[in-house]
Amino acid sequence: MENHPVDNLMKTTMSHIKEMVDVNTIVGDAIESKDGSLIIPISKVSFGFAGGGSEFSSSNCKSENSKFPFGGGSGAGVTVRPIAFLVLKNDSVKLLPVEYDNSLDKIIDSIPQLIESIKNISNKSKQNKN
Repeated sequence: MENHPVDNLMKTTMSHIKEMVDVNTIVGDAIESKDGSLIIPISKVSFGFAGGGSEFSSSNCKSENSKFPFGGGSGAGVTVRPIAFLVLKNDSVKLLPVEYDNSLDKIIDSIPQLIESIKNISNKSKQNKN
């Protein structure tokens, strides 16, 4: 059985979308900073796809076995938006979002960093006393 032109149209478009969107699009390549930490970008990928076609009857067809002319098209749109950065430094892992929904989210995310700073200050004061 021969493939319909719409099948070929859809397969071609989907194969191009597969080429554009892969795992490296969502979780990007790691970037090493000067202090030795690794920064990994995390993105949100959204895409839409539409396609279709139609066969048209032709008054120019001379035999009943001839195929009708086909007209079709397809389209796709892809949006890649960074949403966070994963930071790996020594034994700690931090997720730094690009946008916060509200101030409370930002405060909650900064608590581990605040605790780490307090520990460092207390360790320095202990070392100075000794």
